[in-house]
Amino acid sequence: MNYFILTYACYLAVSIAVTIWVARVLFNNGRIFLVDIFYGNTELADSVNKLLVVGFYLVNIGYMVLALKETGNISSTQVVVEVLSYKIGRIILILGGMHFINLGIFFKLRNKANRAKVMMERYKPFSE
Repeated sequence: MNYFILTYACYLAVSIAVTIWVARVLFNNGRIFLVDIFYGNTELADSVNKLLVVGFYLVNIGYMVLALKETGNISSTQVVVEVLSYKIGRIILILGGMHFINLGIFFKLRNKANRAKVMMERYKPFSE
């Protein structure tokens, strides 16, 4: 049995599955923030949301491919599990980090949009 091929196949399958799952969760739950940020413009919010997901996929799958190579000796199933735990753990940490970065960006944009909305409402009577 070629343990390298087994390791690569398991690594790619799990990493891609986790990436797709996280992207779907971010896409579905991030929409409401974007709609709020763009003052109810759902068409713009949906477009930006799709672009964010594409970027998310590109960054994560690109990293997965770069991290695929294993230079150590994989001589048993124990080593397969150890290598997989290290590689998949790194992918999960990166996904978690990207998730928190996305949340931070959403909250900053939302706060900025809310401040702009308050300023517009505050100065609305003067413009009439």
